Amino acid sequence: MKTYSELVSDLSRVRERGWVRSHRQGDTGIGKTLEDLLDIEENNIPGPNGHRTELKSYRSGASSMLTLFTKAPNPRGINRMLLEKFGRNKRGRKELHATVTSDPPRMTLDGRLRPRRTLYGGPGFWLTFTESRIELSHVNYGTMPIPYWDMDDLKAAFEKKYPDNLLYVRAESRTANGQEWLYYNEAHRLSGFSFENFTRRLEEGKIVVDVRIGQYPDGRPHDHGTGFRVKPDNLGLCFSRRERVL
Repeated sequence: MKTYSELVSDLSRVRERGWVRSHRQGDTGIGKTLEDLLDIEENNIPGPNGHRTELKSYRSGASSMLTLFTKAPNPRGINRMLLEKFGRNKRGRKELHATVTSDPPRMTLDGRLRPRRTLYGGPGFWLTFTESRIELSHVNYGTMPIPYWDMDDLKAAFEKKYPDNLLYVRAESRTANGQEWLYYNEAHRLSGFSFENFTRRLEEGKIVVDVRIGQYPDGRPHDHGTGFRVKPDNLGLCFSRRERVL
């Protein structure tokens, strides 16, 4: 794995190359192209891209969110239950996609809880915080277990993903003849991750949870990555230090 200094040096050379053609269509093209230019092998491991350094990239002016990390909720097998109970059929398979915030439900005049977000036209999910865990709440679980994340597990996952540094790389984007071109021209170093800041921003709704569960042809659930996501402008709120390095 490359060290932080090696990554910064390589990023400088990438900037000197100017505009490069995206190596992949769609939203993931910016990250895939940068990894290729830096000779970083694509993988789905939970740790950082480099030696104690995570690498993330974004398009200048983009409104899409960045995934901080992914982690399925507990208990074991809960994704299957969520898909069976709340999923919808799409092209012969079930899927469950929902963006969840801490925005609590409101109380109606008849004493019922009504979530502020909807799910396929029905009541949606919201996040509930206790001292030891974060729950994926819903008004209609019945006898089904409440999905949750242990605070200690989340803290460990974050510290594994961001042990020291986060290199945050910005790129200009333009399209010519249906092909995207990218110019990686700016990078910032974020350090001093704060789990307390993370949970606070999650409670404030500045960080959201994206539930993304699909289904394999044999019916097994396919977790596309239940992601804790943040808008690029709010990424630095989880860290105590930020400096421009490119």
